[in-house]
Amino acid sequence: MSILPFKVFYIFSDIICFIIYRIIGYRKKVVRSNIALALPHLSKKERLIIEKKFYSHMCDMFLEMIKTMSISKKEIQKRFKITNLDVYLELEKKDKSIALLCSHYASYEWVISMNYYIHYKGYGIYKKIANKHFDKLVHKIRSKFKANLITTKETIKVIEENQRNGILGIYGFASDQSPKSYIKSHWYQFMGIETPIHVGAELLAKRLDMNVIFLKVRKVKRGFYEASLEIMTENAKSIPNYEISEAFIRKVEEQIYEAPEYYLWTHKRWKHKKE
Repeated sequence: MSILPFKVFYIFSDIICFIIYRIIGYRKKVVRSNIALALPHLSKKERLIIEKKFYSHMCDMFLEMIKTMSISKKEIQKRFKITNLDVYLELEKKDKSIALLCSHYASYEWVISMNYYIHYKGYGIYKKIANKHFDKLVHKIRSKFKANLITTKETIKVIEENQRNGILGIYGFASDQSPKSYIKSHWYQFMGIETPIHVGAELLAKRLDMNVIFLKVRKVKRGFYEASLEIMTENAKSIPNYEISEAFIRKVEEQIYEAPEYYLWTHKRWKHKKE
C-alpha cells in the first residue's frame, strides 16, 4: 500500500475518516471534551468544525506515516521543508548536544526527515507501544531517515552514555502530553487549565549542559508542511527551574490557537487537572 501515489492515499484517507468519525466514533467523546476544555470561548458550532477537520487531518497523518516506508528523499524534502535550518546548523558549531522540543501537532511524524540535513546523530524518543507487532511497525517507519529510536525508559541511559563517549546528538522530545506520574510533577496552565507538564527534557538539558531548541510545524496544505526552528537557550543551567518547560508550553499554545484542528486531541491531555 505504501507505494501508492499520494492522491490515491488521500482518497483512502477520506474513506477511513468517514468510517472512524461517522460510524465508529473513535474517541469522539475524548476529542469533544478536550476541545471544549481548551477552547471554551468558541461556540459549539465552531468547535464541531474543528472536530471534523481534526479527524480528517488525523487520518491523513496516519496514512502519511505509512507512506514514509516508501517515500523518496526528494519527495519528503518537497513535502516537509525546514525554513531556517541555518539556525540549527549554527547551534551544532557550539559542540554541545541538543534537546529538540516539539509537540504532537501537524506532522510530527515527518520531523525525523530532519536527519537528512544534520551532522549530529539524531534520536527520536518515543513511548513503547504495548502491541509488539504495531510497535515493530512504528519503529520501522520512524527509523526510515537514519533516526535512532529510543524509548522513554532508555533515554537517560543513552544520553549519559553518549556524553561519556563524546558523542554529540540531537534528541527529539515531544513533551506536550500528560506525564505518567503527576503527583510530584510541575503544575502549569496549559490552554487555561492547570495541569501537570513534562519537565524531563529541561532537567536533562540542565544536568548534561545541552542546548535547547523548539521546532514549530505548520501545515501549508494537504500533504505539505513547513517547520521553523527557534533557540530556547544555549545555557540551560542558568535558567530558573521550570522556565524552559513553561516557555515550551506557551509555544505549543500558540500553535493550537493558530489552527487547532492540527493538534492531537485524541489523548486525555487534561485527565489530571486542578479545579
